[in-house]
Amino acid sequence: MQAVPYSFALEPMAEVGLHDFDRAQRLLRERSGIVLGGHKREMAMRKLALRAQRLGLAGVEGYLDGLEYDAGAPEWDHFVNTFTINHTAFFREAHHFQILADWARARSGPLTIWSCAASTGEEPYSIAMALCDAMPGAAARVKILASDIDTQAVQSARRGVYPLERAKPVSPERLRRYFYRGRGAQAGMVRLKPEICGMVEFRSFNLAVPAWPADLRFDAVFCRNIMIYFDKDMQVAILGRFAKVIRPGGLLFAGHSENFTYLTSAFRLQGQTVYARAAGGRRA
Repeated sequence: MQAVPYSFALEPMAEVGLHDFDRAQRLLRERSGIVLGGHKREMAMRKLALRAQRLGLAGVEGYLDGLEYDAGAPEWDHFVNTFTINHTAFFREAHHFQILADWARARSGPLTIWSCAASTGEEPYSIAMALCDAMPGAAARVKILASDIDTQAVQSARRGVYPLERAKPVSPERLRRYFYRGRGAQAGMVRLKPEICGMVEFRSFNLAVPAWPADLRFDAVFCRNIMIYFDKDMQVAILGRFAKVIRPGGLLFAGHSENFTYLTSAFRLQGQTVYARAAGGRRA
């Protein structure tokens, strides 16, 4: 982080107050769209105070000053990463992968899939495995974009290496076909094979930015268990952007606790937390 143009080092450590939390809430929302609930105040302030101390700043106020002073500071990544939740698993909500496989088998030509809250990679790799099971030659036909706002999670996902315990939801047959087992110092770990890793491109991406790349076009999008962290206005805006990047008839997969029906007419409910992009529908 670029230092602010005056020193905090000589100031006594200030008591973290409600003002600092309100300010952190605002900065997080402006940067990422994430709404930080008041019940997380103690946790948030503890983490930010520790980070400020590690950077040699006097307190949270100085840390937040540094962020506001330099909108391009690398420290912004750490700030946002502090509040992202990376709860994920292989083949989580398993019915989605069967629905995707059945849908994909009925289509011809290349397929593009977006896992837009990919976390540490279990979701996009599950998509790749499910499609390889369903379609001969899927590794050549299918391209998966996997993105997340958490830069550390994206770095971890790219490696494709997991403790064997994390791979418990993967069937023994898929473990044999799609993973290498670690030996020696890597015992107890598994690594995805190149066939699967080659289908997935990882990228850091913030869904809350208003301008998405113009070349984004997808046949299906997984946006699961992320919209609950945005307010209604941001949810509507993001759904409107999805409507522009998902091809008509394409699928949008939501989390088990999410319901987009009342937010948009661009998608119609097609199954359990699965939506189809309506023909001609372009706005939420």
